[in-house]
Amino acid sequence: MLAGTTACGGDDTDATANASASPSASTTAQKQKLAKTRFVANAGIAAGATYQWIVKPWKAGKFKKGADGRKVALVKAGLAGALTYNRLKAAKKNAEGDPTLAKAVAPLTSGIDALKDLPSKLRKGEGTDSVASSFDDIINKVKGAGKDAGAEVKNKVPSASELRNAG
Repeated sequence: MLAGTTACGGDDTDATANASASPSASTTAQKQKLAKTRFVANAGIAAGATYQWIVKPWKAGKFKKGADGRKVALVKAGLAGALTYNRLKAAKKNAEGDPTLAKAVAPLTSGIDALKDLPSKLRKGEGTDSVASSFDDIINKVKGAGKDAGAEVKNKVPSASELRNAG
């Protein structure tokens, strides 16, 4: 991790000194492989949470006023949105450890950052159609970027306890 921030122009001189003073057990190729693996894992959790608790209920009409289970669906969607945002930020950081992934994911940074305030909107039931669509769109772009960079992302639905711990 320290080497990743150092390579990306981090200003922390202590981190740079510590990174260069510590022996590294990983070669550059291993770090890149781990970066792809971590990217796939984090993006997969984000994709699974988005599909399971945001996209599926949205398409089923669970977010519409008067729908059965609307409040529970919105709370779960809000938690899933927070988890998704968190995992996408981690995936973006992982991508920085692999040159091909870094180039593929870089254009998505602003889209990922735009998701930050959306989980609270989901919980409140505000603009659910556009919010759900935004999550779905970013997830599809991240999955596409990963596939183009040789790191195919598959949905991994987190457990309900993982979802609860995200909020």
